Amino acid sequence: MGAQDRTEAVAGLVGGVPDPVVARHPARRLARMTQQQIAPALVPAFAPDGTLRASINLGNPVLAQRGPAGGDPVGVSVDLAYAFGQRLGVPVELVVFEKAAASVEAVKAEKADLGFFAVDPARSEGLLFTAPYVLIEGSYLVRDSSALAGNGEVDVQGTRISVGSGSAYDLFLTRAIEDAEIVRLQGAPAALAALREGEVEVAAGIRQLLEGEARRAPGVRVLPGRFMVIQQAMGIPAARGTAAQEVLASFVEEMKASGFVAGALKRHGIEGALVAPAAPLPV
Repeated sequence: MGAQDRTEAVAGLVGGVPDPVVARHPARRLARMTQQQIAPALVPAFAPDGTLRASINLGNPVLAQRGPAGGDPVGVSVDLAYAFGQRLGVPVELVVFEKAAASVEAVKAEKADLGFFAVDPARSEGLLFTAPYVLIEGSYLVRDSSALAGNGEVDVQGTRISVGSGSAYDLFLTRAIEDAEIVRLQGAPAALAALREGEVEVAAGIRQLLEGEARRAPGVRVLPGRFMVIQQAMGIPAARGTAAQEVLASFVEEMKASGFVAGALKRHGIEGALVAPAAPLPV
């Protein structure tokens, strides 16, 4: 497409006559309107087989959830994946996982080309991250009958904290907790069930997920405040190189600055998550 043709295509979008393929997904429309050129030589670093495989974690409802009637995933991470695929000019395949740890391992093993992860030192080996695009609170859930009233009261002997094994809050609490016992289970649903069944005194997780659990059925409550801020970023296999990391980092900063991330959070009804502030690009 020549410069004039590209200008006319963008003008058509702004004028309300969108490309019918792009219009199927809101992310694709904005990606076309804010197009940043990516050197063709770098496209294979993201899509070596011609398709961008995006690792999507359904264990974090802030980022992605099953669509209506169990359909294709929807959420801010899905929107960003399609937007970046549009930027590269390649189709997108969603590689879907139920737990964060499996999503991370898929990218490390290059079974997916990029993913959406919480930044943590324990995950740095084998991955290259962007700066965060969304900030999420990590909180505690307790039974209504619990005497615990604040986050500072949790780390004591005799308290058991259930976590989804390999999650961002598992990694954080592994470093931070000194006296309480961490009980690692297979995913957030198991961690929540352990609390309701009396197997632990506290369940740790993403605030939005815990608040949803408290609304779903009585008997539990979320402790006020937070014990950590989870920084959600995009990541690629380290083997793809720093040049690819810089391209992805620039894309993330553009999506934050343009209002794309904020719009995606609003469109998917996500409350409580914040768009991360602007960050310097890798040098």
